[in-house]
Amino acid sequence: MHIAIIGAGGVGGYVGARLAASGERVTFVQRGAHLAAMQSSGLRLTSQLGDVELPQVDARPDADGIGPVDVVFVCVKSAQTEEAGALARQMLGPDTAVISLQNGVENEDRLAAIVGPEHVLGGVIYILSLIEQPGHIVHSTPGARLQIGERDGSESSRVRAITDACAKAGIDVELSRDIEAALWIKFTGLCAHNGMTALTRCAIGPVREDAVCREVLIRCAREVLALAEARGVILPDDFKADPVQMFMKMPPTMTSSMHCDVTHGKPLEVDWLNGAVARLAAESGIDVPVNQTVFAGLKLHAAGAVHQN
Repeated sequence: MHIAIIGAGGVGGYVGARLAASGERVTFVQRGAHLAAMQSSGLRLTSQLGDVELPQVDARPDADGIGPVDVVFVCVKSAQTEEAGALARQMLGPDTAVISLQNGVENEDRLAAIVGPEHVLGGVIYILSLIEQPGHIVHSTPGARLQIGERDGSESSRVRAITDACAKAGIDVELSRDIEAALWIKFTGLCAHNGMTALTRCAIGPVREDAVCREVLIRCAREVLALAEARGVILPDDFKADPVQMFMKMPPTMTSSMHCDVTHGKPLEVDWLNGAVARLAAESGIDVPVNQTVFAGLKLHAAGAVHQN
């Protein structure tokens, strides 16, 4: 199976390294110092689930010459979705699967508008993994769970082949028959967890232990549930009853990708998380004051410190 990874950062680097180590043909599309390091020295993954050393990898700055592939994993930040979609379009074959492993609930439709809905599958990954330095990915949490599914809920031969390849690579993967619900479950957690850890500049432990912050965390999640219901998304009853149960199981020192970005002056995905909740809620005619406030509190940092006045 030929697999292209657009964005070899924490997520793409983790998934791609494991697939390449298992014998799959993997091509990384990446730019900058990380690309240069991968081209000269390969890719290294440090993980509690097992390290990977790849002395040589196929890493390129664009899609030129790659040709049709079986799978494209889109692992860039949500602001780069259209650019990634244009790259994916250059690698399409008749049955190529394009799978977003990004944050948010809008990327699948955005990709479908570029590559065609027949090519787009849904993907959800739970992981905290970052570029430690160019050419080196560090996965810093005990788990890394991946869900992949056709958007119509079918169990196609291609989604089965993809999940089988991921399982062979040692990735904790599940074939989802309701990937839309899976996307919204993660989105609920992202908006509350990423939003509050970034806003407070604290790990999840202090957030959930403080009564005021814990209440804001809960209200933030419940607003996303209300939005999902308004948009006709059906979520499991046990999740709706306690949408913050996932936060109570996290190590107290666990932060988030947006916490890392805001504390390091990097661009934030808040426009596609809490900002998206505010925007989609306005379209649905419902109020989401907590998410609106979290968005306002982070919006001026969205471009990263280098762009601030």
